[in-house]
Amino acid sequence: MALWRPDPTFYPSPKMAMQAPAEKLALVAMLNANDNRKPDALAVVDVEPESSGYGHIVGQVDMPHPGDELHHFGWNACSACLCPYAPHPHVERRYLIVPGIHSSRIHIIDTKPDPRRPQIVKVIEPETLAARAGYSSPHTVHCGPEGIYASALGSPNGDGPGGIFVMDQDSFEVLGKWELDRGPQHLAYDFWWHLGYDTVITSEWGTPNMVQNGVNPDILLKSGYGHKLHVWDLRKRRHTQEMDLGPEYQMSLELRPAHDPTRAYGFLGVVVSLKDLSASVWVWHRNNGNWAVQKVIDVPAEPAAPEQLPPLLQGFKAVPPLITDINLSLDDRFLYVSCWGTGEFLQYDVSDPFHPKKTGSLHLGGIVRRAAHPKQPKTALNGGPQMVEISRDGRRVYFTNSLYAPWDAQFYPDGIRSWMVKLNANPQGGMELDPKFFVEFGDLRGHQVRLEGGDASSDSYCYA
Repeated sequence: MALWRPDPTFYPSPKMAMQAPAEKLALVAMLNANDNRKPDALAVVDVEPESSGYGHIVGQVDMPHPGDELHHFGWNACSACLCPYAPHPHVERRYLIVPGIHSSRIHIIDTKPDPRRPQIVKVIEPETLAARAGYSSPHTVHCGPEGIYASALGSPNGDGPGGIFVMDQDSFEVLGKWELDRGPQHLAYDFWWHLGYDTVITSEWGTPNMVQNGVNPDILLKSGYGHKLHVWDLRKRRHTQEMDLGPEYQMSLELRPAHDPTRAYGFLGVVVSLKDLSASVWVWHRNNGNWAVQKVIDVPAEPAAPEQLPPLLQGFKAVPPLITDINLSLDDRFLYVSCWGTGEFLQYDVSDPFHPKKTGSLHLGGIVRRAAHPKQPKTALNGGPQMVEISRDGRRVYFTNSLYAPWDAQFYPDGIRSWMVKLNANPQGGMELDPKFFVEFGDLRGHQVRLEGGDASSDSYCYA
């Protein structure tokens, strides 16, 4: 009699996941920002060093409609399915849930039987999302122990509130809005959880109407973008606490909780301070039965001549770092920070999360610096380190350089020429660029990266 067995890419603990085989393929969302009425696409990139296709796009699936603005996407299932209360231990990590932040359309993409030729098997139209969940602009997708969870920036009319909705892991039907009591939460962006504490943390950006035309100076200077974290009871689906960083800190975006489910802390990236254009990283943590948040990293702005800057920044005479993504290795030791404005990419040892130690730094692109890659040392690059992904063993780090079409146009008005790079990370700290890996996306722009079989930001674990 045949026995059902869990997907071999599922692991009970992050320690076991770190022993997984190395990824051979990466999947990358590609934006078409050319006004040519052609669609976005999902690229398959060969990341196996011994392969003849190493560092090249070896597969692609085009979306059926133009104008989606593919952004963050995720798997239908992951290691959370091995949690003791999970009803789906035998589903496969097979399908990608790929939303469009602009169109509110959601694509279900099958990565089997040939992972180099993924296929769209279902499309959920924005009207369905609006009718069943009351949301628009789906943003972040996480596979959870009881379904597929996705955040959304706002309501169907482009205002708030934003929040989380749930999809069925088998049929991919939108089940409905996740929140039973949202309390004071209005703005939405990222979300993650501490499965060992039945706790969800959510962050804030802005409603679709606040962000879809780029950074609005009036909103920004009035501290109108998100600057709070929200705490929720995962099982009861109710808001329990609000943590305000202060109105100076605008756009509290990416969340990276500790992977060890016994550890009750995580890291938050904040894009900009209105005081001095610096960016920052914060730690949320348990404190006497409640949750608290504190700043642990400051990244200062860099002085620059006005003529070197885009119009939005000329009056400030400085380049803001613009922390637009962070990521945490599976052993909870190294935090990677993307400074999309200055072009700096940072590595910190966060073994003590309250006292990070900088262990690595390099530059690529940047608003002013335009630092080159060793494969093309005479070619000035624009864009900067943006979406970052880490292999399960922590030895390889990938990042792309395009953020979001309206923001790309404001901060890099000459037009983003998109690329993806790979870094080799030293287990004791430090990193260096792989001089042979430099993927160019041509007329499209690479954004989020997912790695075959899982990566450092796709899975959550119930065992240490």
